[in-house]
Amino acid sequence: MPSRSDRKTYDFKSVGEINFEVEARKTVAEVVPIGIKTPMTLGGDKALWNMHTDLHRQIADNLRNLVLTNHGERLAHYYYGANLMELTFEMAKEDIATIAMKRIKTAVKKFMPFVALAGFAPEIDHFNNKEVAKIGVLITYTVPKIDNNMKAIRIMLYVGG
Repeated sequence: MPSRSDRKTYDFKSVGEINFEVEARKTVAEVVPIGIKTPMTLGGDKALWNMHTDLHRQIADNLRNLVLTNHGERLAHYYYGANLMELTFEMAKEDIATIAMKRIKTAVKKFMPFVALAGFAPEIDHFNNKEVAKIGVLITYTVPKIDNNMKAIRIMLYVGG
């Protein structure tokens, strides 16, 4: 009969694990929603509304909403937005584009300071009708805290005059 001093003892911590146990512990990264997509649509099984899961798309959506919002349209935030609607009748003039750029820059600086605006390009389209026009605005920007890739959004404003 072996004595107690002849016996080897092992610690279970030094044994390791079987491969299937390690694989079972690996978790699949769940896609986390960041914000609501606009225009709002029903989300189906996963959420009440369709949601953004990509940060760049959420920022572009928020920037579009900021530029298209006029003062007084956002509840409890009267001065939220770029307030471009009152400029749309005069957008064809050169100095109006400068005023629009200043309004967009001011709104972005106040409400989305992490966005660095790069360019502004208005496009006027009359569609064979001199009274009603569609003005497209292309805004280019970067988000330096994420990356320096140039992004762009196109915004359409319908005007008369």
